[in-house]
Amino acid sequence: MHYLLMYDLVPDYLERRATYRDEHLKLAWAAAERGELVLAGALAEPTDSAMLLFKSDSAATAEAFARKDPYVLAGLVARWRVREWTTVVGENASKPTR
Repeated sequence: MHYLLMYDLVPDYLERRATYRDEHLKLAWAAAERGELVLAGALAEPTDSAMLLFKSDSAATAEAFARKDPYVLAGLVARWRVREWTTVVGENASKPTR
């Protein structure tokens, strides 16, 4: 199954992230290497949100990531939430439907 971890970022996120970026990326790449994190990044213009796509049996994987994320712990994320995403089209769809 796929889960989206959605971040609402604070207004000064771009100015503050440098201090925490290396640790955030280390955590993210480790999750990717385990096969949990598929894609991740911030939305642009405005940079007020970020999306992280997880592949997992439950939302717990994405939730655990958020609870350890330096961006969340440092207050760069105003709010986060996890939603199951029913993917139906594409090579990696969790429920391919034609």
